[in-house]
Amino acid sequence: MRARPEMSINAFERQHLSVGQKLWRIRWLFVFLVCATGGVGAAMLYSAANGSVDPWAFRHLMRFGAGLALMVVIALTDIRLWLRYAYFLYFGSLVLLGAVEIAGSVGMGAQRWIDLGVINLQPSELMKIAVVVALARYFHGATVEDVGRPLHLLVPLLIVAAPTALVLRQPDLGTALMLVIAGGAMFFIAGVRMWMFGLVALLAMGAAPVIWGMLHEYQRRRVLTFLNPETDPLGAGYHIIQSKIALGSGGLFGKGFVQGSQSHLNFLPEKQTDFIFTMLAEEFGMVGALALLGLYGLILAYGFAIAISSRNQFGRLLALGVMTTFFLYLFINIAMVMGLIPVVGVPLPLISYGGTAMITLLFGFGLVMSVYVHRDVIIGRRITGDDP
Repeated sequence: MRARPEMSINAFERQHLSVGQKLWRIRWLFVFLVCATGGVGAAMLYSAANGSVDPWAFRHLMRFGAGLALMVVIALTDIRLWLRYAYFLYFGSLVLLGAVEIAGSVGMGAQRWIDLGVINLQPSELMKIAVVVALARYFHGATVEDVGRPLHLLVPLLIVAAPTALVLRQPDLGTALMLVIAGGAMFFIAGVRMWMFGLVALLAMGAAPVIWGMLHEYQRRRVLTFLNPETDPLGAGYHIIQSKIALGSGGLFGKGFVQGSQSHLNFLPEKQTDFIFTMLAEEFGMVGALALLGLYGLILAYGFAIAISSRNQFGRLLALGVMTTFFLYLFINIAMVMGLIPVVGVPLPLISYGGTAMITLLFGFGLVMSVYVHRDVIIGRRITGDDP
């Protein structure tokens, strides 16, 4: 007779954890791996500045520290709050993307930032996480039958299409592709039928000539240069040619810290941002590059394990979506600098210099940790007044 009240108390405790219990549940090894990767980023930015903490390494560490604190706060926040306010986060990010059209600042030929004085905010980076949160909320409330109905997918399609259209106007093809691929991954995880993906693929192939005509001239040039960089070695092909030279010259163990000739003689462009992996490979060789990939692999493994451990659908979708976005960051960047895909503006996560991308990614990791901390919380398909 006494077993039932005890089971009831345990169920209540799972739904309402104290701050101390939540801190105990945080996977601190995951946090350590994130910190180790951020530390590698600081070291490489120190090297990029020829052995100086200015102008990149010190700011990177300050932003990383702020992002780390945010990650812990997000991890301790009840996951049901993120479910309740998922659409507010999405529409807030969408409004910021619209504001870029009106009052955005221009840099490197693109209008992508909002100058807040202290930091240049890039809303498209925030949108990468906001889309995942919104789709996780939508599919959490959908049944298996709902996911199988094409009309029921119109809303999530609009959730992906609206920010993608705004990002393409900036223009930022790399971020637009990440939004589409991450959105497609969320559809797949939610159980959308494979024939629907096949239909979308056929429509995309049919629309390829139209899409090609809509690309800016420099974007078409990047694609053509990817196919044959040697056609313009001092122009459009310069970045990828120098990147390949730096990658190859690193050999097995590299030339040594702050000793890379391609980067420190300024042959390698954007060495502190998009091409920082190339500089790392030149200075630490294949061994150093594989060590960094090992760190990334451990972070991914932990993230996907956390997603599987969640007892609620929202948590599983959210963690899988964030980790998929993280994977896209590193895959696109590394494939780009190796010449496997055309050059697009995607930073190397936690390594490249840039405030909004790193803070946003740490915010996403905070959501993943919140999923783990609240992994035993049972969440119904419908939000009620009893939810936080």
